[in-house]
Amino acid sequence: MSTSSDHDATGCLMCGLERNEDANVVFRDPLWSGERVPGYDVPGWFVLRVRRHAERITGLDEDELASFGRRARDLAAAVTEATGAPATYLMVFGENHPHFHALVTARGEDVPADRRSGNILRLLAEHADPEAAARLVPAVRRAYDLLADDGAHPLPV
Repeated sequence: MSTSSDHDATGCLMCGLERNEDANVVFRDPLWSGERVPGYDVPGWFVLRVRRHAERITGLDEDELASFGRRARDLAAAVTEATGAPATYLMVFGENHPHFHALVTARGEDVPADRRSGNILRLLAEHADPEAAARLVPAVRRAYDLLADDGAHPLPV
């Protein structure tokens, strides 16, 4: 198993998030982390990332693969709950940062039609607001804790 420090030297942004400030973290378990990524400061944008360096979905081990769907569902639900967004997107690309991660983005009513679907990524340059993004983390954390720990969505231990 690779450690994050093995890949920090190569510039893996996702591995470097192991040092992300606690104030940016929605949750961490042994396999996954959901967090706000400094530099991607659109309010309602979070990353769900595997905690070890695994490239692409094909690089996930059986436990990571088995738990990905639940963690993605719970983080997307928490972001939706905290923001009241009518749509929350889950996007996986992996070209710029090949470490497996998914971008969870809340799409508010105020987002114009030409910035919806894949075009929502244009909001990074147009709507970055680090302070507003940071203020949203505690509400998403509370919603995540309620949704993921309600017994309806337990992960195997």
